Amino acid sequence: MSKTLHFKRGEMKFDSFGGPPGTASIARLVGPEVSRTMGIGLASFDGCAVEWTVLYDEMIVVLEGVFRLGVEGPDGQRDIVAHPGDVIWIPEKTPIVYKGDKAVVCYALYPVDWRQKHGLG
Repeated sequence: MSKTLHFKRGEMKFDSFGGPPGTASIARLVGPEVSRTMGIGLASFDGCAVEWTVLYDEMIVVLEGVFRLGVEGPDGQRDIVAHPGDVIWIPEKTPIVYKGDKAVVCYALYPVDWRQKHGLG
């Protein structure tokens, strides 16, 4: 688990999730088989709205396009609109909606074993 890894973009395998409408895909790069503490990957969102309640702490860095994160605010639902270089922090148990226009993001999450901790296998 202490080996340094290099993930080449052209070799990453993206799996579809969410949609239609639109598309969403994810390349899970670091999981429990690599790290005891955190997960890392890339995700893309284009014209979709993927609802989820995060079961972990998550940090998102926008790499390409326009990424929007739907969150509940004091006046109802609102979107955080983020551009390349922007960073978003999402605490555990936050209900959200992932959205984007040709958006590619890098995410990191903790703990890596969130599925087991929540009985999701």
